[in-house]
Amino acid sequence: MDLFAQIDGYCERTDPSFWSEPVNALTNAAFLIAAFVMWRRCRWLPLGRVLAGILAAIGLGSFLFHTFATGWAALADVTPIAAFILVYVFAANRDFWGLGPWASAAGAALFIPYAAVFGAIFAELPFFRISAAYWPVALLILVYAILLRGRDPGVARGLGLGAGILVLSLVSRSIDELVCPAVSLGTHFIWHCLNGLMLGWMIEVWRRARMTAQPG
Repeated sequence: MDLFAQIDGYCERTDPSFWSEPVNALTNAAFLIAAFVMWRRCRWLPLGRVLAGILAAIGLGSFLFHTFATGWAALADVTPIAAFILVYVFAANRDFWGLGPWASAAGAALFIPYAAVFGAIFAELPFFRISAAYWPVALLILVYAILLRGRDPGVARGLGLGAGILVLSLVSRSIDELVCPAVSLGTHFIWHCLNGLMLGWMIEVWRRARMTAQPG
């Protein structure tokens, strides 16, 4: 990857200037707002605050990408997302399934080959290939929701809602260029708004489970 090459991957961007994507850039505030809210709600939960901190980093990284639009900014965008997923899977394995720390970490590590395999599958499907790297996340959340129905119906419902929001978010991300001829703004900004909501909600689902099982 050329770290300084310009990237034009979104409908709203029309030139290489810093503010060529003002709506895409500014709607990253959704991540920062969600991070602030969950930072306060996870006051006594260190791992929750780690997730909230990473969520803030997602917003900042995405802001950099939609302003500078370079290779290095793309890395700043995707790295916190990957970190959030891995930390959340660890937290889910530990606190939803009751696994030990090493088993939880091993399960989180398995997300990497899982995402590689299913990302490649989604990449072969006409509509799904646009957001192929993210559809495996929605699928995994849905699988967890289904499997947890008997063990913890509240968590299962929460995860199911999170998966539903993520699907809507992914559809918005995927149709950005498709609707561009008719909607000059595109739809990527909806991905930001829904994703900020979804990621904050996912932390809340974990927080409730954690506080119910082991307050403090």
